[in-house]
Amino acid sequence: SPAFPQPEREGMFHRGSGLNLTSGQYTAPIGGYYTFTATLHIGEPSSSPHSPSGEVQGGSHPPSVSVRREQRRKGHPCRGNRLRVLICVQSRCQQNSNLETVSRLESSSDLFTISVTGVLYLQAGQYASVFVDNAAGSPLTVQRGSDFSAILLGV
Repeated sequence: SPAFPQPEREGMFHRGSGLNLTSGQYTAPIGGYYTFTATLHIGEPSSSPHSPSGEVQGGSHPPSVSVRREQRRKGHPCRGNRLRVLICVQSRCQQNSNLETVSRLESSSDLFTISVTGVLYLQAGQYASVFVDNAAGSPLTVQRGSDFSAILLGV
């Protein structure tokens, strides 16, 4: 029977070689259509250590990650209390195909969940990763228990 890579930590399902837990990127071993899902638990920053990047790190169960407020650009109106979650190919959310969801933040909620799912075509060697665009007026953190998955549907 073939041997599959073992999970790096308890509670994580990891099969195949495409997921890099250090970079938080899924690299396609072969070209094809992949279904991606990211489910992020978002809340107020805690005292736990987190990365300053807006890119979700750590693969299936990332550590807490800071979600910085987007800088208001000259000539662009304030977009309000909204949060965008994107799954982008090659970290190029503007140039390449991507998956995106937008949620309006409710001020009464301390913790909420936002998900994005869909199908993207990746060429062999291309990677996909999750990005969070925070246009809210307060700092937010991606909490533990969030996940990111990729499954090859076909070539």
